[in-house]
Amino acid sequence: MTVTGTTTEDTAAPRKLRVVMAQLDFLVGDIPGNTDLIIQATREAEEQHQADIVLFPELCLTGYPPEDLLLRPSLDLRVQEALERLQQANLAPAMVIGAPLRSAGLLYNAAVIIEAGETRGRYFKRCPPNYQVFDEKRYFAEGSQTLVVDIKGVPVGITVCEDLWKDGPLEDAAAAGAQLVLNLNASPYDIDKQARRKALLERKASENRVSIVYVNLVGGQDELVFDGGSMVYDHSGTLKVEISQFTGGLFPVDFLCEHHCQPVSQPLPPEPSLEANVYNALVTGVRDYVNKNGFKSVVLGLSGGIDSAVTLAVAADALGKERVRAVMMPFRYTSSASLEDAEAQARAMGVQYDVFSIEPMYDTFMATLAKPFEGTRPDTTEENLQARLRGVLLMSLSNKFGSLVLTTGNKSEMAVGYSTLYGDMAGGFDVLKDVPKTLVFRLAWYRNSLAPVIPERVITRPPSAELAPDQKDEDSLPGYDILDQILHFYVERDYSAEAIVAEGFARADVERVVRLVDINEYKRRQAPIGVRITERGFGKDRRYPITNGWKLGF
Repeated sequence: MTVTGTTTEDTAAPRKLRVVMAQLDFLVGDIPGNTDLIIQATREAEEQHQADIVLFPELCLTGYPPEDLLLRPSLDLRVQEALERLQQANLAPAMVIGAPLRSAGLLYNAAVIIEAGETRGRYFKRCPPNYQVFDEKRYFAEGSQTLVVDIKGVPVGITVCEDLWKDGPLEDAAAAGAQLVLNLNASPYDIDKQARRKALLERKASENRVSIVYVNLVGGQDELVFDGGSMVYDHSGTLKVEISQFTGGLFPVDFLCEHHCQPVSQPLPPEPSLEANVYNALVTGVRDYVNKNGFKSVVLGLSGGIDSAVTLAVAADALGKERVRAVMMPFRYTSSASLEDAEAQARAMGVQYDVFSIEPMYDTFMATLAKPFEGTRPDTTEENLQARLRGVLLMSLSNKFGSLVLTTGNKSEMAVGYSTLYGDMAGGFDVLKDVPKTLVFRLAWYRNSLAPVIPERVITRPPSAELAPDQKDEDSLPGYDILDQILHFYVERDYSAEAIVAEGFARADVERVVRLVDINEYKRRQAPIGVRITERGFGKDRRYPITNGWKLGF
């Protein structure tokens, strides 16, 4: 165990310590830009908040997750140059930053303390995670030592993210005399995550009789969204400070440190509804994916259905109406209700709106295919052709105007393969990829509670792809309330089909859904990425083989 500069001496009056939580958005790979942001934030924290400590998120120097950028030969040099810049800035507050550091030939996920131009300490993350979306053991060695450093006369312990979730690192810091533990995080959002964090922090703080400052990254990175939600718990396990999720900024917290470091309470934000939280996650994910990748605008097919309606609302809220283009592409099966509702929403949201019929193109294709198709009956071939024609139009607009195509498929449809390769799956980002259909409806009602932009008929009428006469989604699937429950058990909780039947679902429904999920793995591998909101999305969380002999999920 290594303890640097600790002190536990009593004083006549409590020491005052101000910690500024830097809940900020960093760009993966932009080490110079991230260094600029750290320096700028520290200066602001000093000038406006008189900070003693500025605590940044995990791996903020590289952004998180840097993935195989960590294997680049120039990584060490770039990180070293950035650390030298931070030292040369000679800023008074103690900056606690996250960075990849190499020691004795091994790479570590590290926290570095720089104060007044000097490096005061380095801590190597002891518990790199390797589950769900995390793959840190591919890159990082495990640290083994404890760091407690004296800052303004207060013994402060350092841990990094997963170190808090495992027994050992926090306990060792408390045993080494830490009155306050700073925890750097890059913890991605999912629906129940903040509640799990709170339960953990409450237990860890009370069991170890130590206050904890938990600072989390905010912003989107590919499929991941980081929600912030930084918090401070006192030594009794009481939540004293919580920062609103999906809000970037610098947030000061005062501590009075004697036998314990007691944070000064601040008003807690109201508990957001599930729908509000998910909607904010989608907006954050779209905004950062589009902006960080340099797209000027987005384009999407607006069908008059619920999925494209919610996708349009998210896109406009994320980017502004001027950067969003909606295209209705009707066919002979498109209802007048769909045409009316699509136009009504586009007008209500003020986005560019176009109508391009696919009828002439469809007729040309069918004339070309008349001879090989002779003697056959119409089936999904003709339905898929409609979807693919729409995909061609959207991709052409994308190429011509530099717009990112947003696809509109939801998790329920993606799970069972109710989507068309190179058709409605054609595009660069799927806003609803991890959103079950039943939640899509709830998001629509939520968005309309802010301002009524989605026509009510879009939400209340039965969903249909409108690829055939009088078609409804539930003609060939269980009702979405049943389907989404089966998918929850099979996809997100890895239940076998037998175990799902034992939960009370009809065997025929379970076997059909499980089979559809299994045989459509190849489609999902080719789908665009989208915002992850559950613990088990169709992205890095799921790594099932396409070619396999596993039968029916039993």
